[in-house]
Amino acid sequence: MDKLIEKYIRDHSSPEDPVLEELYRETHIRFVNPNMVTGHLQGKLLEFISKMLTPAMILEIGTFTGYSAICLARGLKPGGRLTTIDINDELKEFCNSWFRKAGVDHVITQLTGRAQDIIPGLNGQFDLVFIDGDKREYIDYYNASIGKVRSGGLIIADNVLWGDKVLDTRSRDLQTRGIIEFNEMIMMEKDIEKIILPLRDGLMLIRKE
Repeated sequence: MDKLIEKYIRDHSSPEDPVLEELYRETHIRFVNPNMVTGHLQGKLLEFISKMLTPAMILEIGTFTGYSAICLARGLKPGGRLTTIDINDELKEFCNSWFRKAGVDHVITQLTGRAQDIIPGLNGQFDLVFIDGDKREYIDYYNASIGKVRSGGLIIADNVLWGDKVLDTRSRDLQTRGIIEFNEMIMMEKDIEKIILPLRDGLMLIRKE
C-alpha cells in the first residue's frame, strides 16, 4: 500500500487502542520477525468483523504476541470464548500479560501445539476462525477447522497475497507454495463464498454456506 494512502487511511480511521499501540511497540522491541504482528488497520478490521458477528466461539490459529486475539475477543457476545493456538509455548506468559492489560484474559484460552492435532479434540462449533499460522500448513488448518464452523460462519485467512509472491507460480519457497496451493484449493471449494481483500498482506474471507 502506498505510504501516503496508508497515512490518509490511518488519519481517517478510529485511532489505535493505547494498549494495542503499546503491544505493537513492545513486539518490535523484543521479538524477531515483529512484522508478524497484526497492527492497527488490520486489527481494527478484525475487531469490526467480530463485533458485527458477535460470535459465541472464536478459534485463532497462530497467536504470536496476542494482538489479533485481543481485537477478535472484543467482539465476543457475553459468555463467549476465544481459543487461540500457537506452536511456541515461550510466548504464552507474554501474551497472557497483555490479555490481562486489555481486560480480555478471562475470555481467552491459550493452547500450545500443532493446531491440526489440537482442533479435532475441541468441542462445539465456531462462529469465526482466524488462520495466521505456518503458511506451509494453511490447507491442514482449513481442513481441520471447516467441519467445526457453523453454517454461515466465517473463516479469515491472513497473508494470502504473501507480499505479491503468489504471482510467482514457479516459486519453490515452501511458505509461498503453501499460500499458493491454499488459494487454489479455496478457489475450487464448494459450499463456501470467498473474497480476498488487498489489506496489508492480503486477507481472505471465507463464508461457509
